[in-house]
Parts: sequence; C-alpha cells; structure tokens
Amino acid sequence: MTAETRPRVGIDFGTTNSVVVLALPNGETQTLRFTFADHPSSDTCRTLLCLWSEQEGGRRKIMEAIGPDAIDAYLDDPAESRLILSMKSYLAQSSFRETQWLGQRYTLEELIARFLKELAQKLDIDPGSIQVTVGRPVRFAGERADDAFGEQRLRDSFAQAGFNKLNVGLEPEAAGWRFAKQLDRPATIFVGDFGGGTSDFSILRFDPDAKRRTTPLGYSGVGIAGDQLDYRIVMNVVAPLLGRDETYRIMGGTPLPVPAEWYADLARWHRLSLMRTPQILRAIADVARTATNPERLRQLIRLIEDQQAQALYRAVSAAKVALSSSDRTFLNFRHRDFHIEAPIARSDFERWIAPDLDRFDEAAQIALERAGLRADQIDRVFLTGGTSFVPALRQRFAQRFGAEKIDSGGEFVSVAEGLALMDAA
Repeated sequence: MTAETRPRVGIDFGTTNSVVVLALPNGETQTLRFTFADHPSSDTCRTLLCLWSEQEGGRRKIMEAIGPDAIDAYLDDPAESRLILSMKSYLAQSSFRETQWLGQRYTLEELIARFLKELAQKLDIDPGSIQVTVGRPVRFAGERADDAFGEQRLRDSFAQAGFNKLNVGLEPEAAGWRFAKQLDRPATIFVGDFGGGTSDFSILRFDPDAKRRTTPLGYSGVGIAGDQLDYRIVMNVVAPLLGRDETYRIMGGTPLPVPAEWYADLARWHRLSLMRTPQILRAIADVARTATNPERLRQLIRLIEDQQAQALYRAVSAAKVALSSSDRTFLNFRHRDFHIEAPIARSDFERWIAPDLDRFDEAAQIALERAGLRADQIDRVFLTGGTSFVPALRQRFAQRFGAEKIDSGGEFVSVAEGLALMDAA
C-alpha cells in the first residue's frame, strides 16, 4: 500500500478530549465514534489513561484503559492503579520526561503511545495502514515551552504507537480549514479555538497561492474553556442543593463550613468520579451527622457512590447549550429521590461567566499585540468549539472585530476535519 492509497485520518489529540476524523474519497469527512461499556457513544474520547497490573500465567501484566473506561478502572482499585490526565500539557516541558509506577519507568512518549494504541483499537484502526495528520498548537502549553521539543515528542509518541506515516499540522490552521478553502485571495485570519479545558487564539496569514499557505503571526492561550462554563452552572445551581452552604459542628463547638474542596471536585466531572474512595465518603458521612441539612450531604454521597458524574454533567451541558438559543431554560436532573428542576436565566449565566469572558478578551488582545496588529486589520474571524455558541462570548468578539467578520462551522470537530483534509489539497 502506498502513501497515496492509504486512508487519510485527522487526529485532534487534545488536552481534554481527542477526536478522530476519516477523509472520504469524495472529499467529505466522517467523524469516527467511540463506544465504551456503560457509557453513551460519542464523537469525542476523554484524553485519560489508566494503568494497572494483573496476574497472568505467573507474571504481572500491565493493563490499560482510556476515556471513561479509564475512570471506571481507576475506581475499581484506586490504590493499585494510576490515572493519567492532561498528557499533552507536558509535551514541551523538558523537566517532565518520565514517571515511575510499580517499579517501572514510563516516558511521556510511552504513556501517550499507550493511549493512542487503545484509541486506534477502539475504532478498529490499524495504525500502520493509514496516513495520519495530527494537530499541534502554535505554542505548546507552559511558560518555558520548547515548541520544537514538543513537536518531536508528539511525533515520537505516534511512532511508538505504530503510526508510521505521520504529518503534523497547526491546530488553528486546521480549525480554519473549512473557511480557508473558500479564500481566493490572501487574508489575515483570527482563529478562536475553544476546547474542553483550554482555549487558543491564533492570528494567521492565509495565502491560497503561496507555497506555504499559512504563516502564524501571533498566538495566546488561556487555561479555561467549555468545562469552566459548566463549572459556573454547577457551583451556582447544583452545589447549594448538595450541601455547599451548610455548616456542621465538631463535638458541639462553633459551626464550621462544609469543606469547600468537595464542591470544587463536584464542579469538575472527572474529579467528582475520583471522590469515590472510602476515605472521602467516610469524611462526608461524618460531616453529614451534625450538618444543618444532612440529607443534602447524603445526596452528594449517593451521587458519588452511584457514579453519576457523567449523567450530571450531561444535564449541565444540556442547560448550557439551551441557553445559546433561549433566554431561559431548566436544569433537569434525576437520580433516585434527588430531583433538580431549576430555572436558569441567560442573564444570570452571563453574569456568572463574566470573569471567564474577561479572560478570553485579554487573551485575544495578547494575540493581537504579539502579531503587531489592530483588530481592524483582521479580515475574518473563525470561532470553533462548542463554547463558541455562547451568545455573550460571540458578542465580545463581534464588539472587538465587527459582527460581519465572524464566521463559524463544524464547531465540535473542525480541528480533526481540517487535519484529515489539509494534506489532500
């Protein structure tokens, strides 16, 4: 099989989520879906890896699971497993080269390769038989990030996973690919790519006639995105119903606030799942005995014990999405005898997320300053990622650049789609 005849695949290996898209012969794309036991099918896979060991034929064998299966595996035996998150964040950090577990050393490249092998197996993909383009940011995460080092480690990780035909493309270029294909003259583009955990803002010069069609001009990033907006809903709507504002007493003493860290964990879906340990559940039960409203804390225990993090966050995300098209919605969630049917006004949601919108504004301005450009020198603005649907966010960018310049499309999978298509042009 030659490189020209291999199926072309784009992989958006993200800090929070990963997406895989297949380029079809007719020029269209197909987003490949992930299926995990006891979890809904999805276009995305959480970028999580769990390692544990099992006895097999008198020898210890290292096992692995990814995505929601990784959390399930970790919770089965937290003491004897290792859950690894945010692997992409360390690629350009020379200070992080390896970790140790069960007496063995694992390089970052090996950990990512294990994740990628499982990813390919979930999708029934043979890594050696496809042509892959993987994305990388213009600037990798970290204050002292070495971008060349980060890209090489990314390449090495894919090579260890068996992907022997690999190209690397810039994520903002891929995110804007659908729009850039329509250009018939040079243009300066601002790309806002809002992921699950991070948001990247890039300014690029697209020239459809140049040998190098894309030239990066400026970049900035911020460590918040869609998950942060979900966090605001959880903290303002859900957490009070589960005891956040209650107090308790130790031996009849002065009332104390319920530990705030439980609700910080509640507001992050993966951390809520990780609370299912005997120590944490016992601590919550102890506080509940003298709490002003013990039943609220007992409901928190039941949510944790019954692993309702995914279901709760689907309800939260659904409410967030509804507020993109409605001035008012309800957060609806039911588990056993715990029912939430809480109204949320868009005006309240926008007030909650105002600090996050300010940080997006600051990051956009930094990208412009690094490019040495003013907002009126940007020809088009492309916003991608589910968070780009939020009206208050779009309004911020419309105020800065002009509503007529804003374009969008393929918000959830546009990076992976662009990666799958960009080397075919």
